[in-house]
Amino acid sequence: MGKEPYLSFYNILGFYPDRIDLYKEAMTHRSSSIRSKKGKWVNNERLEFLGDAILDAIVADILYKKFENKKEGFLTSTRSRIVQRDTLNKIAVELGLDKIIVSSTRNLAHNTNIYGDALEALIGAIYLDQGYRVAKSFVFETLIKEHINIDKVLKNEVDFKSRLIEWGQKNRVDVRFEVTDSSYDAQNNPVFISCVKVADVEIGSGKGYSKKESHQKAAKIAIKKLRESNELQDTLIDSSKSDLVDTEN
Repeated sequence: MGKEPYLSFYNILGFYPDRIDLYKEAMTHRSSSIRSKKGKWVNNERLEFLGDAILDAIVADILYKKFENKKEGFLTSTRSRIVQRDTLNKIAVELGLDKIIVSSTRNLAHNTNIYGDALEALIGAIYLDQGYRVAKSFVFETLIKEHINIDKVLKNEVDFKSRLIEWGQKNRVDVRFEVTDSSYDAQNNPVFISCVKVADVEIGSGKGYSKKESHQKAAKIAIKKLRESNELQDTLIDSSKSDLVDTEN
């Protein structure tokens, strides 16, 4: 294997990969899946799943230590704002991932989530190749210190999903997001439909090119309904109180 792939990733990561195959897989979009020697189709979806979880854990770790006196709601909403899809898409392009992603998707204009997905997959690859310590160092040194100003993030308006989760925590009401359908559009881009249930009552649904985007749209609708109806808020809160009493009894 030539030196070029190693140099490309070194320029992004700051170290040479041990398992270059993981990083190539991380940059392979579903539309350009490769059949492995075992006959399986390989793309970055599994690494994206892993990287998403690792990124959440690392950011939670960093925030927990940085804000020792802050409560769960603050930490949860701050993490959501840091790892939101628009931010990851922007950072991925700034790192140059858009130049090395392998994709046969014809139209990326409305599906820039490919970049953020690849960044999460890259974090998954780092974790498998180098372990948690190096993955955390990459997230903190390369992503947060160079591309994300946490103090500025705190001043920005909370996203809809974080707002709804905070409202639920404040009122002791369960808030859950569920993907109800997934498909592919004409350009082979994934499309997700999600709903949000508050106290087991569905009050919002949304459609997007990522699960997170569909969650945001569902949360936006739910918040609008809650703002417009104090009666709905009271009903959901009372329902949760009743469930809590039943559980305790």
